[in-house]
Amino acid sequence: MRKIITIIIAIVLIAGAFFMASRLSGSKKSRPPSNDTVVQTVFVDTVQNSNIPVKVRESGRLIAKDRIELYAEVQGVMEPTSKEFKPGETYRKGEVMVNIRSDDFFANLQSQKSNLLNLITSILPDLRLDYPDAYLKWDAYVRDFDLSKPTPALPETSSEKEKFFITGRNIYTTFYNVKNLEIIYNKYKLRAPYNGILTSTLVTPGTLVRQGQKLGEFIDPSVYELEVSVNKSMIPVLSIGQSVVIHDTESTNTEWPGKIIRINGSVDQTTQTIQVFIVLQGKGLKEGMYLEAIIDGEEKQNAYEISRSLLVDESKVYVVQDTVLQLTQVTPLHYNQKTVIVSGLTDGSQIITRMVPGAYEGMEVKIYNSN
Repeated sequence: MRKIITIIIAIVLIAGAFFMASRLSGSKKSRPPSNDTVVQTVFVDTVQNSNIPVKVRESGRLIAKDRIELYAEVQGVMEPTSKEFKPGETYRKGEVMVNIRSDDFFANLQSQKSNLLNLITSILPDLRLDYPDAYLKWDAYVRDFDLSKPTPALPETSSEKEKFFITGRNIYTTFYNVKNLEIIYNKYKLRAPYNGILTSTLVTPGTLVRQGQKLGEFIDPSVYELEVSVNKSMIPVLSIGQSVVIHDTESTNTEWPGKIIRINGSVDQTTQTIQVFIVLQGKGLKEGMYLEAIIDGEEKQNAYEISRSLLVDESKVYVVQDTVLQLTQVTPLHYNQKTVIVSGLTDGSQIITRMVPGAYEGMEVKIYNSN
């Protein structure tokens, strides 16, 4: 009996569920699809072609026009000078930057100079007897000879006999040995070749400096060079002496006037660019800064400048024609960092200034009206 009741209840539940499903499906009313479409609003500019001057922007690293690496040509212990040999120290032209101990070499130099003086003094009696005309100038040379000053040039001989006589006494050989020692002695003091500043140093007083050892780097901070690489298509419009505007890449409000001083004669095979060197000077410039050069290029005739983001497939743009977007073919003439100069647009046509999401040719739009 219980089994029969269970079966009857199950049949009732199934029948009830089927009945309710039929009611629900019958109550649904078919709704026609909505015909409402959203029309995008676009911003446009009216095209007016003109002659647009090309501005080429290229970046490069600033280096000092006059810079030298300091090397020791002699060996010895470095001694302190009136200024510390450290980066940032400034020197006037001719001021001693590096002083290497030279006591023993100086003593040898003085010995050789004394030897030369003795040789010349020893021939004076013979000159007085055999070459009386030459005696006066050689006697005056000996009297004016000062061991504490650079060795003066020897008197010129007035005859071949006098020349052979002087040569036979080994005076010329001794003289040039002395001059060679004087040249080497001057290398114990390294002097500034121009007004400048130390940018790096590798030795300090007390260091044993060896011949050929690098000591540091020295630059003139008043004049700099900027090396930039420009496309080879710019070669026809580049010239020596051409004015260039230089900007700081981090501050567009700061600029310096520059001038092209050199143009490389070969094109880089990999990048198809050519090196251009620009000289500039001014306040705030430091070696190592990255700056941007703005070089005037060839003027593009009958062209229009747009944002690079508006290009479709690199050669098309959307224009609005009778409230519908149309793709128009253009020819890119020059790419700037954010814009591109193109030709092929008709004067008076309306080009969108902001790309429309999901834009397609034939899309219906309405032009934004500020009023």
